[in-house]
Amino acid sequence: MEVEVPNSDGTSRTVPLEHGLALLGHPDRAMREQAHGGITRGLEPGLRTRAFVFNTLLNDKSVNDRLRSYPTWITSRNLANEASDASVQALVDAVVARYDIPQRWYALKAKVFGLQQLRDYDRMASVATTDTTIGWSAATEVIVDAYASFSGEIASVVQRFMREPWIDAPTRPGKRGGAFCAYTAPSHHPYLMLNWTSRTRDVVTLAHELGHGVHGYLAREQGVFQMTTPLTLAETASVFGETVTRGRLMGLLTDPNEKFALAATGMDDAIATVFRQIAMNQFEAGVHTARREQGELAIEDFNRVWYDTQHAMLGDSVEITEGYRTWWSYIPHFIHTPGYVYAYAYGQLLALSVYRRYEEVGDAFVPQYLELLRAGGSMSPEELGRIVDCDLSDPGFWDGGLAIIEAQLQAAEEAARAAGRI
Repeated sequence: MEVEVPNSDGTSRTVPLEHGLALLGHPDRAMREQAHGGITRGLEPGLRTRAFVFNTLLNDKSVNDRLRSYPTWITSRNLANEASDASVQALVDAVVARYDIPQRWYALKAKVFGLQQLRDYDRMASVATTDTTIGWSAATEVIVDAYASFSGEIASVVQRFMREPWIDAPTRPGKRGGAFCAYTAPSHHPYLMLNWTSRTRDVVTLAHELGHGVHGYLAREQGVFQMTTPLTLAETASVFGETVTRGRLMGLLTDPNEKFALAATGMDDAIATVFRQIAMNQFEAGVHTARREQGELAIEDFNRVWYDTQHAMLGDSVEITEGYRTWWSYIPHFIHTPGYVYAYAYGQLLALSVYRRYEEVGDAFVPQYLELLRAGGSMSPEELGRIVDCDLSDPGFWDGGLAIIEAQLQAAEEAARAAGRI
């Protein structure tokens, strides 16, 4: 799908949808608004077709679920993720109960931008006023120190990744964008692929991918069939390492604006991964239920459920524009992998809740955590949780991770005041 977006000189160009979505982080609000309009117009021509396809797939899934006697629309996905219905519902309930966190963050962002209220195309706008760089050597030193503050064994694995040719960091023409960790075989080590630009955010990204690398390295002993975790467990080590490193990096920064920018990226990422994914899960729950109870859904029905579930998360902190009501139609997961989206929140909050356990227990937690990583995907998420004394079916467990996000929000509020932004 292609959309028409603005150029800085007032002209326009046609780009893939992903490029248009990236412009929603542009510092110029007029550019964001025009990109938003271009995306909305780009979605409109195929809207009836996508609604028809979605209706067909919703009905097909309801037939399969009935024939297989699945009690809920999400049960088949939970089985694939090796998660119980109870643990997933506990996650959803815990996140929905804390929708005040994204609402507080977006209210703060509105103050920073001098606005009465954000609009939906303002949510991802950067608050950064500086463009600080950090060299590779300094960045790797920060990361090794951060991991070493938790576990010398993990730090030694991290150092080996850096010594050996296991990380492809530089940017170059034709290289795939983003960053990821590629597992190989039990007899070999994982590889990390990055696009290093020496930005503060790149340091956190490297720490995140090294967490994946450490997890894969330690889980090799489980063999080819069980070394890889389901998505619900895949972020355990990466988010843990990212959290440790972000705290260390925050302590090293001296410029209040840089501190606020780092805190802001952490909040934007947490809301996108946890709260937005659960809001989309609630959209799916709404349309799957409505399709089974009412029959075929009109475009307006999809739009209404999308608006209701987005507004529940955003509250009065963000104005939802008329065009945004159709943006459910570009989310590919709804079509090709029903029920998938909650796993992002599951993995993120699981990792943060495990980190919360570390804060509570201290050094005695480290051997349990290493056992968890070495287990790979050889047990279900709930069994793995029990290794570190965590009950994933208890909503109170998920509250631990949400408390860390709330603490990050409080740190962002303090950083904004210290920087004179509010």
